[in-house]
Amino acid sequence: MKYSLLVAIREYVENAKTKGFWIGIMIFPIMILIGIQVPRYLDKATPTRHFILVDQSGKYKEVINRELLRFHTRKKSEAYNLYFAKHSHYRKTAKTDQKIDWESVPKEAFNPAKMIEDAKNFGPEDYDSLSSDEGWKQHVKKSEPFLAKDRPDFKPPRLKFRRVEVPEELSTDGKPTDIARSLKPYLLEEKSISVDGQDEGLFAAIIIPPDVKSKKSSKGSSGKSGNIEYWSINLTDKDLQNLLERSINAEYRRLTYLTRGVDPGVVKDVQRVRVPFNAKNPKKAVGQEDVSVADVIRQYAPIAFVYLLWIAVFSVSQMLLNNTIEEKSNRIIEVLLSSVTSRELMQGKLLGIAAVGLTMTGAWILSLITVLNLYRSPELEFVDQILEVLWSSNLLPAFGLYFLFGYLFYSGIFLAIGSICNTIKEAQNFMGPMMMIMFVPLVTMFFIPKDPNGTLATILSWIPLYTPFIMMNRAAADPPLLDQVGTLILMVLSTLAVLWLCGKIFRIGILRTGQPPKLLELVRWIKNPA
Repeated sequence: MKYSLLVAIREYVENAKTKGFWIGIMIFPIMILIGIQVPRYLDKATPTRHFILVDQSGKYKEVINRELLRFHTRKKSEAYNLYFAKHSHYRKTAKTDQKIDWESVPKEAFNPAKMIEDAKNFGPEDYDSLSSDEGWKQHVKKSEPFLAKDRPDFKPPRLKFRRVEVPEELSTDGKPTDIARSLKPYLLEEKSISVDGQDEGLFAAIIIPPDVKSKKSSKGSSGKSGNIEYWSINLTDKDLQNLLERSINAEYRRLTYLTRGVDPGVVKDVQRVRVPFNAKNPKKAVGQEDVSVADVIRQYAPIAFVYLLWIAVFSVSQMLLNNTIEEKSNRIIEVLLSSVTSRELMQGKLLGIAAVGLTMTGAWILSLITVLNLYRSPELEFVDQILEVLWSSNLLPAFGLYFLFGYLFYSGIFLAIGSICNTIKEAQNFMGPMMMIMFVPLVTMFFIPKDPNGTLATILSWIPLYTPFIMMNRAAADPPLLDQVGTLILMVLSTLAVLWLCGKIFRIGILRTGQPPKLLELVRWIKNPA
């Protein structure tokens, strides 16, 4: 065992010195930070979308203008909520000389948590009161006593969508097809439009004919009379199209109600009626059956751990394979075997690379927890929920357990492949089938949580190749005790069997040269090791 530990230390040090090891450790927290920050920066970096509206019906221009104002007011309100939560006394991180006795402040007083929670239930009309300059000033004035004096000024977000007038040289009195033809040079960026004295590109154009018809009467056929046309070369950003479509459809329905003698106000009141629908979990204690956000996160969190487990097992097993082939091709393996036995060398390699894998996964999980703690705030409630799930569930211990056995199972196979191959090219012939096998957990990882104790999940759990991944995916669903204990015993026995069989192949193959052995020859090695 002493020599196995020496080999393990050597393997760990040799791999820990490589750039790939440190890149593997650093790339995970970087990806988390990118996933959090990049969408924010991209949203800020996206230019204002300028569009032209040609409303030949004369019924929808004001509706669209109102909806655009509501949309921008909502974005400004959300930005102010984040600004307030960041610079208020409620956060307790802002430096200020303004002291507030929070014990004496009524619970219903203005605070960021309540403000953000109320904003979740806002409807379109709720933003109308904030759309005017006076309404916005009153909103800001209400919050100022709870803000730090040394706070920076609030910078409202720029307009995401802006309607611009049709260029003077173009006519809007012709047929929609003629209007669209005249706008094409602007849509194709061959010409620019003037906005506040600056040349800007035209993002989209919407043409509303004088006789707008519903889908039922026109059957939604393209080119039919009465169809609204939305022109844009950007086929991926549909935010503007969806906003326009919602507002026009809502106004069309309102006008339809009026023509049929139905009061739109009554319809709107009826549509606002909601029947409370509370999700309950029968497994929870009496009085605490309500399903929380944390419960939902707990149900789907194993998917992330399965993906992390797959990456970890595959990465370290591949590392073990590459190291073995490199040492064999460079004749280093012969020097090592002059000092240790093949069993001690195999054990040392497994232990050393296992330590590398545990270091990497430990660093990944630690960085995840660190980043989540850095982003904890009233406006990011889900971050607290994720941390609660991590600390209150068995996901972290389960991940450690299944990583260990998953690594030992697959690393034994990869080590055997490395021992019989002289080059990476030869190993690729064996890696093809292995990759097909290892892709199964990735294909099924989104289906297992939907039926964690179903037939598919149960069958795959009892297949040793997939046991670590599938049981990790079922960890939050409290699978039957038989599955938990039985698959664990099966995993232990199958891992020992794989290591024993691969040890026999490793013993002969590590010093063998020439072409890789055929399957029948491998069987003879296992039956009668020389």
